[in-house]
Amino acid sequence: MKLGANSVLFGGYDLETAFKYIAMAGYDGIELSAIPGMSEHLVIDRWQEIAPECKRLSEEFDLELLAMEQPWPDAEIMKPAFEAAKVLGIPVINCGPRGEAGNEDSLKERIEVLAGLAELAESYDVMLCVKAHVGSAIHNTPTTLRALEQITSPNFGCDFDPSHIYREGEDPVAALDAVMGRIRHIHLRDCVSRDMGERTLDANGNIRFQNMAPEMQINGRGKIDLVALMAVMHDHGYDGPVNLEIIGAKDYPLADCCVIAAESRGHMQACLQACGNR
Repeated sequence: MKLGANSVLFGGYDLETAFKYIAMAGYDGIELSAIPGMSEHLVIDRWQEIAPECKRLSEEFDLELLAMEQPWPDAEIMKPAFEAAKVLGIPVINCGPRGEAGNEDSLKERIEVLAGLAELAESYDVMLCVKAHVGSAIHNTPTTLRALEQITSPNFGCDFDPSHIYREGEDPVAALDAVMGRIRHIHLRDCVSRDMGERTLDANGNIRFQNMAPEMQINGRGKIDLVALMAVMHDHGYDGPVNLEIIGAKDYPLADCCVIAAESRGHMQACLQACGNR
């Protein structure tokens, strides 16, 4: 398995800062954040001018470009994202499903849209991955399995995020085992509660949830059995990217972001060692 970190953790800082401190924390690679409002790292509208810098930083800091997160499942946005991925040699693009949880028509519509995007991904020889996301049409294991059954493209796979599965009331270990055959990417972070907690606004007017603060997403600080989770990956022979994804740290001091990256990386390494992977 290749351990990486999504650059969104350093969304308040420039791309070089993200590369530098993700490398210093000991990761094998990086997932480039193309998430509007959360980072200005890989801006899809300007990917041609940013791509050379991504390549330079990848070589300078010896970080493999493991994936890209571009959240919008929209063909007009995804097409240049696929182009950028092909030029940069990024094998996986992760996006969210969107839609409405519990709405059958929404689920059918989202599966149809994602099937079309998977066909587009084939033309660029990249992998499109989608994860179950709280509140979206694909939000748990049953809806994930529906999508995987109906979208047969070899360029479509599952991105697994245990924190969303945990907040849906499921056991992430059992859920991962159920979809492992189509897993092509893992987003890893911990979760302290199935309830997001009190909703507040910070000084900049951003919505914050008490139980979803970045420091509460650090691997090993929550209630998800990440050791067992990574043992499932190991037992199935998974050798793809496992990228830390910590959301909400854009306004955090740089030192705090570095602590989050380093502590999470240490826990990930220990989990792999526990199951004999490293």
